[in-house]
Amino acid sequence: MTNILYSIGTGQRWESIRKSNKYPNLVRWYNSISAEYSNPLMEVTALYVGKKGLGKPVAAKSKEVKNVTGDSSDKAKAGSRSSSEIDLPDAEMGKVWLRFAPEPSGFLHIGHAKAALLNQYFAQRYHGEVILRFDDTNPTKESNEFVENLIKDVETLGIKYQKITYTSDYFSKLMALAEKLIKEGKAYVDDTPREQMQKERMDGIESKCRSNSVEENLKLWKEMIAGSERGLQCCLRGKLDMQDPNKSLRDPVYYRCNPVPHHRIGSKYKIYPTYDFACPFVDAEEGITHALRSSEYHDRNAQYHRIQEDMGMRKVHIYEFSRLNMVYTLLSKRKLLWFVQNGKVDGWDDPRFPTVQGIVRRGLKIEALIQFILEQGASKNLNLMEWDKLWTLNKKIIDPVCPRHTAVIEERRLLLTLTNGPDKPFVRIIPRHKKYDGAGEKATTYTKRIWLDYADAECISVDEEVTLMDWGNAIVKEIIKDQDGNITQLVGVLHLEGSVKTTKLKLTWLAETNELVNLSLVEFDYLITKKKLEEGEDFLDALNPCTKKEIAAIGDSNMHNLKQGEILQLERKGYYRCDVPFTRPLKPVVLFAIPDGRQQSVMK
Repeated sequence: MTNILYSIGTGQRWESIRKSNKYPNLVRWYNSISAEYSNPLMEVTALYVGKKGLGKPVAAKSKEVKNVTGDSSDKAKAGSRSSSEIDLPDAEMGKVWLRFAPEPSGFLHIGHAKAALLNQYFAQRYHGEVILRFDDTNPTKESNEFVENLIKDVETLGIKYQKITYTSDYFSKLMALAEKLIKEGKAYVDDTPREQMQKERMDGIESKCRSNSVEENLKLWKEMIAGSERGLQCCLRGKLDMQDPNKSLRDPVYYRCNPVPHHRIGSKYKIYPTYDFACPFVDAEEGITHALRSSEYHDRNAQYHRIQEDMGMRKVHIYEFSRLNMVYTLLSKRKLLWFVQNGKVDGWDDPRFPTVQGIVRRGLKIEALIQFILEQGASKNLNLMEWDKLWTLNKKIIDPVCPRHTAVIEERRLLLTLTNGPDKPFVRIIPRHKKYDGAGEKATTYTKRIWLDYADAECISVDEEVTLMDWGNAIVKEIIKDQDGNITQLVGVLHLEGSVKTTKLKLTWLAETNELVNLSLVEFDYLITKKKLEEGEDFLDALNPCTKKEIAAIGDSNMHNLKQGEILQLERKGYYRCDVPFTRPLKPVVLFAIPDGRQQSVMK
């Protein structure tokens, strides 16, 4: 259905058919059906993934995992052969249960978005379900604010989840299971200091507590539950294999003490399970068939299954995909939190942040993000992606529909006096987008004196004919300068019969009126100066000293009516998103510059 809508809606004749009123029933049908298919994930998945062959029917079971990416010849054939499909191992149609399980310790970022969208893709592909689960096992970092914003972000992405659950829903079961493992000799309480424990794990040295009796372990376990001084010195570890080459199997920690109240359940517990212990249990308990995990967790897959085995739980399939890494970008929530806490950004939704809210606030359309992520598929190949590709996709979406407006930079702006211009100002109503009627109309004022950007004035020669956009040609007769050689004023004449095809300069301009709008044009740069930080490299050594630049400007009077979130193009300046609309004359409208995939660092 979405392909039908796309074919009609983008057809060359559709606009004329829609405006002609000859086919009212067709127009009514189109508007009704398109509203039902307005979910951006549905649209992009149908239009993009379908073209790639990823949305074809699958067999009841699929034992082979296929990679959507390959060499250039593979990619060229992706739309025509079934090997481009991505299959989950041992997946059965209608019986696939997946979970997207973020920790509520920050906002959703572009890396999480990939995981969420892949879960949604497989759920749609196999007619399955997705659970949104909050992995809330660390009260020190988590909050209700993060929960609320994560739900908002997931819904912004168009993810349709079957229900919301919390790991904390299973705390009592997890504690009972931990005690069972202690009694079975599969877990023990350890009071080894953390740094020493880490070194012993690396060196394969067994803890002195590993041979403690069940009775001693249960006694210390009760101290941990009580959060006593003795209990706070301890943790619970699984008794796996301290000599295994895979260090994740060397007696991982299952429980730690933490007296900090939990954001959902208060001070009921003084101990909390680790992700490594809780995730295998909750996945199996909730009936998850396939757990999608980024390949950075590859070494812990064996641990995941070993813990499930010790618990006596059903085995859950793990499906790996490559983590999405972006150039000049930090995705660690700990590092992002540093920027928030130290006032380097304005919050988790700052346009310089790779969070969903941040990039949307900067002007990214969700459709572009979905397409960008689905283009990569579920590849296991590690990759470092350029932002330019994402912003180029975004431009293709916004350019055909966003309205056009005019702005002149405030600093050193110049008046061009047209000696034969209109003695009285007059107004014309013209389209906000010449090729898209849906953008509406705007009022343009024409006067004898008009404002130009100083940078444009510097390019003009005496007696040169220029084009004034949306008006016609003019000939500049006089360029007036001060004693320092700075241009102070221009004088010219209208030459409306002149051909716009013969002029070198096409200039934006604004009438000298009292109705112009004060603007603040805001440009952003990367937070760090290195494309990729190497392992062990401190991000503080790569901080970008200048990441935000504000430019004062004046805009056409129609910008009084801009709404927050509206995307527009300032002619010859670029694309912008309205972050703060007009409220009063002395407070500027704030427009955030949207990259178009071509810009380098804007601060250089």
